[in-house]
Amino acid sequence: MTTALIILGAGMGTRMNSDMPKVLHHIAGAPMLVHAMKAGASLEPEKTVIVAGHGSEQVEAAALDWDPDVTTVLQSEQLGTAHAVAQAKTALDGFDGDALVLYGDTPFIQPETLEAMATARASHDIIVLGFEAADPGRYGRLVTTGDTLERIVEFKDATDAERAITLCNSGVIMANATTLFDLIDKVGNDNASGEYYLTDIIGIARDQGLTATVVSCDESETLGVNSRAELAGAEAQFQRRARIAAMEDGITLSDPDTVYFAHDTVIGRDTIVEPNVVFGPGVTIESSTTIRAFSHLEGCHVSRGSIIGPYARLRPGAELAENTKVGNFVEIKNAQIAAGAKVNHLSYIGDATIGEKANIGAGTITCNYDGFFKHHTTIGANAFIGSNTMLVAPVTVGNGAMTGSGSVISDDVPDGALGLGRARQVTKAGFATKLFDILRARKAKQSKGH
Repeated sequence: MTTALIILGAGMGTRMNSDMPKVLHHIAGAPMLVHAMKAGASLEPEKTVIVAGHGSEQVEAAALDWDPDVTTVLQSEQLGTAHAVAQAKTALDGFDGDALVLYGDTPFIQPETLEAMATARASHDIIVLGFEAADPGRYGRLVTTGDTLERIVEFKDATDAERAITLCNSGVIMANATTLFDLIDKVGNDNASGEYYLTDIIGIARDQGLTATVVSCDESETLGVNSRAELAGAEAQFQRRARIAAMEDGITLSDPDTVYFAHDTVIGRDTIVEPNVVFGPGVTIESSTTIRAFSHLEGCHVSRGSIIGPYARLRPGAELAENTKVGNFVEIKNAQIAAGAKVNHLSYIGDATIGEKANIGAGTITCNYDGFFKHHTTIGANAFIGSNTMLVAPVTVGNGAMTGSGSVISDDVPDGALGLGRARQVTKAGFATKLFDILRARKAKQSKGH
């Protein structure tokens, strides 16, 4: 059976105290909306519809950045969850598969949970995701008879007996799309909030003889984010899971609580990650590498056997081949570093290609930007770049070539050649002593004046 996702993201998120739509606040380097989309992607949906409201253009842009085939519809008035889902009806016109309703501010629903819901759909008309709440609080309650879900009661409308139920509603629902919209058409707003509740479709469905059941998940999956404090808690929850998963996958974290992962970090086994390392989005680390302390990586690929840091920064477009070394206070951006090359100290390598086993001396800078355009630097295999070399791009240093320390290299250096670009040293005997005497006398005179 084909599936369509309907992801609700229209809320303003007043408690966030933000100009940005709530679902665009980040967890692990990605908007909460993207986390929901990623979870739903495990079902290989044929269509994805985002229901946006506040900041709809921003929401649409973020969704399209993740999935260019997504459709965004507008809920101009927030009249309840059933009303929100109804906005997707036109976008799904003619679609006869299953519709799965997710929430853009509930980022941690797991793929295996959604797969269990899809499996249950084979024998029931409607599937609701529930959880046993440690503190049911104001959650909607799931009223069941055996494995049959009879109805969902919102806390405001529940009796004391119904409020004693601990099986609670996550809001996630799956049903045939046509059935779902037919049921929504029959939902009214005669309730304590005057809203059109999506949960009311269960009672309507049961009255029509349709079957409904509950698939349960861990309460942590249903965490909703409504405030900055809850956002921080969600970030902490993500990081705990990511750290445990990394160690179970054979990665050594010497101080796990100080390592931060992005939503898409990929690390091979037998890699060692030292304390205070931050992985931004788009990082792939192959097996048996070492990421030393206080390094920050984003948008980069590090191949097997490499050593990065401490205090290294790898920026988007950094591609490191096997057994490379990037040392302390080195920044690499949009550059390809070939196997065995070393960039060990206090250097910036940007918009560059570094050949195999090249050695980049301390303080080397690729001067890649002229104020308007970026230019490329090429350094050949086995080249030796002397300390404090300024490479003024576009420029090439050939295979086996060398630059003298302190040089400004603005012309190509052929294979095997030595490039020098510095003024000849002039030494004046005794001049330093005379200069110090003059300066001391000037300072003493200045002091007397005060």
